[in-house]
Amino acid sequence: MTRFASIEDLRAACLTLPRGDEAAIAEAQRRQDSLTKPQGSLGRLEEIVAWLARWQGRARPKLDNVAVIVFAGSHGVTAQSVSAFPAEVTVQMVANFQAGGAAINQLARAAGASLDVIALEVERPTADFTQTAAMTDAEFLAAVSTGYDAVKKGTDLICFGEMGIGNTTTAGAIAAALYGEPGAKWVGRGTGVDDAGLARKAAAVDAGLVRHGADLADPLKAAAALGGRELAAILGATLAARHHGIPVLLDGFVVTAAVAPLTKLNPSGLAHVLAAHVSAETPHRRLLDLLGLSPLLDLDMRLGEGSGACLAVNIVRSALECYVHMASFAEAGVSEK
Repeated sequence: MTRFASIEDLRAACLTLPRGDEAAIAEAQRRQDSLTKPQGSLGRLEEIVAWLARWQGRARPKLDNVAVIVFAGSHGVTAQSVSAFPAEVTVQMVANFQAGGAAINQLARAAGASLDVIALEVERPTADFTQTAAMTDAEFLAAVSTGYDAVKKGTDLICFGEMGIGNTTTAGAIAAALYGEPGAKWVGRGTGVDDAGLARKAAAVDAGLVRHGADLADPLKAAAALGGRELAAILGATLAARHHGIPVLLDGFVVTAAVAPLTKLNPSGLAHVLAAHVSAETPHRRLLDLLGLSPLLDLDMRLGEGSGACLAVNIVRSALECYVHMASFAEAGVSEK
């Protein structure tokens, strides 16, 4: 059953968002200021705890239930030779995830996170967006709904990953539609394409922008016309996380492009999100800057799968450990300034 009956139904859900718990932030800040350290000396670690408190709605956040969900989809735009790998790798990598053999399996285990892999009709690619809309409204809404329903209430922190040969081209097309400039500004080397492949990616994005010009003023219509099922699912899952009070760690360029329509629809649409890392995919940093997101890590990664977000979970855990277990000045008998 499709949770969202129409684009307008989905739009309404994107416009009606909880604001977070300001009282929890205030209480968390009071505790931070009482701990045995100069105020603010843990920098962004302190900001992370405040973020957790706000979106979990409790002054003592917890990380007992951390989840990673990887969504996979196939892309018709691969017909334009935009990837260094063949399209069948998507299906093969889903099998690898399920067998425990991918990087994300190891990183999720190291982060103490559960891992779910959701394949969205990977044997049936979306349409080639240079020729027609990648998805009909019904297909787009079904994928968004799948993502929304994949998020479990009671999760303390969630990371989303993706797999889909061709999806950096798709992500570049969505970013170009939302923020302007030609395809060359929004494509990177993805799976490792050469200069000719990079030019084909830019040309595909430009062709998509021309083909769907009438729809691109609407962020949701743009996501349907140019996107992919896994990107639509990430959009739905990030929306669900907001409605359920779950903070989100964003992964790389594809995930960031997938959720960008939320902030185009609602300026506070990504307030519950932190950027886990900036990837080596060239346009990712530009997109993060446009979204006002400052990444926690810069490790020259470009794998996807939720890998960068998983690594950042360990930073979030460290921030919370300091907050929960450090002594206050009074408890430690340490003189304050």
